[in-house]
Amino acid sequence: MSNYNEKECFERIEKEGSAPIKSWTKGVPFEESAKRQLANMAKLPFIYDSIAVMPDVHVGTGSTIGSVIPTIGAVIPAAVGVDIGCGMMAAKTSLKASDLPDNLEGIRSNIERKVPVGRAMNRSNRDPGSWTNPPQVVLDRWLGLNSEFKKLCEKYPFLEKTNHVTHLGTLGTGNHFIEVCLDENQDVWVMLHSGSRGVGNAIGNHFIAAAKKEMEKHHIHLPDQDLAYITEGSTLFDDYVQAVAWAQDFAKVNRSIMMARTLEAIQEVIPKPFRADVEAVNCHHNYINKETHRGKDVWITRKGAVRARKGELGIIPGSMGAKSFIVRGLGNEDSFCSCSHGAGRVMSRTDAKKLVTIDEHVKDTAGVACRKDEGVIDESPRAYKSIEKVMEAQKDLVEIVHTLKQVVCVKG
Repeated sequence: MSNYNEKECFERIEKEGSAPIKSWTKGVPFEESAKRQLANMAKLPFIYDSIAVMPDVHVGTGSTIGSVIPTIGAVIPAAVGVDIGCGMMAAKTSLKASDLPDNLEGIRSNIERKVPVGRAMNRSNRDPGSWTNPPQVVLDRWLGLNSEFKKLCEKYPFLEKTNHVTHLGTLGTGNHFIEVCLDENQDVWVMLHSGSRGVGNAIGNHFIAAAKKEMEKHHIHLPDQDLAYITEGSTLFDDYVQAVAWAQDFAKVNRSIMMARTLEAIQEVIPKPFRADVEAVNCHHNYINKETHRGKDVWITRKGAVRARKGELGIIPGSMGAKSFIVRGLGNEDSFCSCSHGAGRVMSRTDAKKLVTIDEHVKDTAGVACRKDEGVIDESPRAYKSIEKVMEAQKDLVEIVHTLKQVVCVKG
């Protein structure tokens, strides 16, 4: 059964033997394959109350991107994914649009010099997205992460050989970005998106595989093997929570280092002194957290969703050529106090590379100093939903505080 309640702003989907699904998807695409993924998840016996679906919803691995999954007694590692702690950071500066140079390519290239971006596909080449010799600020911040990391390595020695300190303060590829934006008052903002990089990927993949082995061991059959879960009370569960918490801390530090170095890059191009400590926001959107909802202590997995408690600031970015939003949460318990993490894809990366032309990409990113080549076609604006429609669909979850439009976009 499915019904849309105008007052509540979400559609409620109910099937016998499954948890209800509440979807904030009015006016935005909601693909059938994503609905099937959500239906599979709703059958799991440890889902608490309901699953909340954000308007940027689209198919993910095992669980759907743009979903909020409350659980009691178990967590699903693939729902958190491999980009653990991925999220956003934004800072308003004291600069105005008139302080920016007419040609913004100098700012873009200087950011790319200060922050490693991209990835070498051939391992014999130097990885441009990794530090060869990490700067002192990275080494200093790593000290705050290293003691807990050593504890993880005692249990899981393979982590020592991952990219950890060499990826701290680096951007990565895919939908990760660094942007210089203007708000509705022509104030300059810096906004960026990244996560826990190589070490987080290794942690995620390890525990996803371990969860699948647990299902085999206990002869548990699931509609999708990527819904494999870990049961609370086990050593594996405790280890996973410990590792995820560390990766989330790594991701937050990663973003703060990139922010500082991006501001340095801008300062080197614009000699005018400026501040950048106004309304800074640093929030995850791929993570787990123990929270209390409707009187119960539950694990909340936000897979492509931002926490939006009443009064809490968050960031909802658009695509390379679209607006982004600084928002304030309305504390809507129906969504477990959550909102979308972006616009959400309407094309897979493969489809975007086939269907979007270079001319279309250039047109859609007009006025933005960014890459205009085939290597970023899968991130082109046409591959994403309308951010305006996404915001309209979740007007009972957040209120808009600032509207940002990028003028510089750095992609790996």
